Amino acid sequence: MKHIFYILFLFLGITASAATPEKHTHLYAVKGADSLYLDHYISPVEGKRPCMMFVFGGGFVGGQRDNEMYSKYFNFLTDNGYDVVSIDYRLGLKSLSSTPDISMKDVISLLNNAINIAVEDLFSATLYVIENADEWQIDTRQIVTSGSSAGAITVLQAENALCNLTPSAAVLPADFRYAGVLSYAGAIFSLKGEPKWKRTPAPIMFFHGSADRQVPYGKATMFGIGFYGPKFLVKEFNKQEWPHWFYDIEYHTHDIAGLPMFQNHNEILTFLTDFVKERRPLTITTTVRDKALKKVDTKFKIMDYFEANYAR
Repeated sequence: MKHIFYILFLFLGITASAATPEKHTHLYAVKGADSLYLDHYISPVEGKRPCMMFVFGGGFVGGQRDNEMYSKYFNFLTDNGYDVVSIDYRLGLKSLSSTPDISMKDVISLLNNAINIAVEDLFSATLYVIENADEWQIDTRQIVTSGSSAGAITVLQAENALCNLTPSAAVLPADFRYAGVLSYAGAIFSLKGEPKWKRTPAPIMFFHGSADRQVPYGKATMFGIGFYGPKFLVKEFNKQEWPHWFYDIEYHTHDIAGLPMFQNHNEILTFLTDFVKERRPLTITTTVRDKALKKVDTKFKIMDYFEANYAR
């Protein structure tokens, strides 16, 4: 979660495509001392268009909605007919690095708050898009979310909150549902045991590596408090036959928070076409074994995640 992969993306030589979409920046909310902006990247496709809401990563400590490393991903989406809305959100853990000798109990409380306010901000940004949909030519039935690392946690948590009709979701119209969710190394955080779903979730595409020490691939809990990753979540999704695609990369690390946005365009576009646009009721698991990756221990304890993210 805490690594934002600047070095990785520079190493890969990722650059924006030649076709740069038109971009407009809007103030969508003021919350306390935080002025929250979003960038609207406009697809050249005529008529009503679907929209991808993007939430950046950075461990709820840092990150930028307009970081250059996301340009290729945004251009890919706009080239394929999606407007992109990349949002600010309040960073609830940005003061963590200056807090000495913090306990796990305090981290849990701060993390829970950080996730909750990020979800609130995603809902506020979504409402702003809905309110401007006619002017922007956005099809509100085709609003999809995607996020990287902390952003992936946020979009999964938001979908769960919307399905459970939580108070934070009440800001959105009663009949609104996201059309799909793309999670790049995300999980759901819970203080009350296994996540529940009162309504059927939107189709979700999970990308995750089994050797991720920063956001759990499976379950990392203590007394019912902790993270539930895609390896755990898809058990219920398969049982209920809820549409989803689990892209499971054996022995890969938290780098999966960024890599699919640049290396898996074909799979992402297939998901957006088959699951979102055509609403096909598919359940898919793709298991990838890269021989370049060494077999490593993938059985992490909750303290391993604590140390990977918060040890100083």
